[in-house]
Amino acid sequence: MSEDSVRRSMPLFPMGIVQSLTDLSARQIRYYEQHKLVEPARSEGNRRLFSFNDVDRLLEIKSLIEKGVNMAGIKEMLKVEEKPANDAYDEKRVEEVHNELSEKELRRMLQQELFTAGSHGKLGIRQGELSRFFH
Repeated sequence: MSEDSVRRSMPLFPMGIVQSLTDLSARQIRYYEQHKLVEPARSEGNRRLFSFNDVDRLLEIKSLIEKGVNMAGIKEMLKVEEKPANDAYDEKRVEEVHNELSEKELRRMLQQELFTAGSHGKLGIRQGELSRFFH
């Protein structure tokens, strides 16, 4: 697992931020979680924490729904897979990288991700929503 993919899978965003970034309601996001289309991490207080990959997945689901694809079609297109057997290693590696990152590095990564969100043919993350953190 590359360091970049580890960083993209780090749980960073609470539900409210994800709602703003995706224009989805909390109910919709929980529905997709029930169908195992997205599996956010949980904080010690049992709150959902989403990664960049989770946000990308939710934007992809939203795009498919807007095109008229039903839930069965979305599941087929996204090919929801079982977690690999080495999942414990991946979680440990995510925690290691998370602990190694300084707040400054994390802000730089987040800023870079937000500014490049519209490129690569992706739906743009609402850059204005989080831009206030980068003044």
